[in-house]
Amino acid sequence: MQDPQPPAADVDHCVTDLRTALAAHGITLPSLRADLPTFAGTYAPPAGLVALGNCNTVTARKLAAVLRGGLDLDLPATPKAVPDLRRAVRLHLGGPCADVQLCVTELVANVIRHVGEGTPVRVRVARVDGDGGRIRVEVTDPDTRALPVLVRATGDDEAGRGLALLDAVALRWGVEQGASGKTVWCELAEGE
Repeated sequence: MQDPQPPAADVDHCVTDLRTALAAHGITLPSLRADLPTFAGTYAPPAGLVALGNCNTVTARKLAAVLRGGLDLDLPATPKAVPDLRRAVRLHLGGPCADVQLCVTELVANVIRHVGEGTPVRVRVARVDGDGGRIRVEVTDPDTRALPVLVRATGDDEAGRGLALLDAVALRWGVEQGASGKTVWCELAEGE
C-alpha cells in the first residue's frame, strides 16, 4: 500500500526547512518544488544536475537534518521502532553511543507507556556546539498533560527506572511544553 500524499502545508514546511538548511551552507536554489507532470517523458537535465524537487517530504526532512548536523525522525512510538531508532542514532553519531541510545530508548518508552503506543513522535539527536561537545536528544509528542516525573523505584518495582537511568547518564534534562505538545530532552557529554 502506498503512503497517501502529504498535505500541501507539510510539503511547504519541508521545502522551507530544506531551503533554510541549504542557505545555512551558502546554497540558494531557485526552486525546490517540481511539477512532476511537466517533466513526464521530457525531463533530461544536463550532467551533474540534481533535481531536489523530485524528493518526497521524508527525504527532504532527512536532507535538512543532515545539513543542520542532526538526526531528525518522525515515527510512531512503538516497541518495534526502537531497534531501528537505536541503529539510526549509532549511524548518525558514527560509532558507539550506548548512553545516547539508552536515553533515546527510555524517552520513547515513556511515550509508549504514558501517552500510548503508536503516538507520533519526533526524535532529534544533534551535537551541540560549545561547552566541550555535548549531544542533545529530544523526543516530542503531542500530549501536553503526561509530564515525566523522576521516581525512585524499589528493588521489587517492575517499572519506574527509565528517568532514573536518564538522570544518571545525562548532564541535564528537562521538559519544554508547547501549545501542541511537549519535548522531553537531555544532554550528554560527547563520547559517553
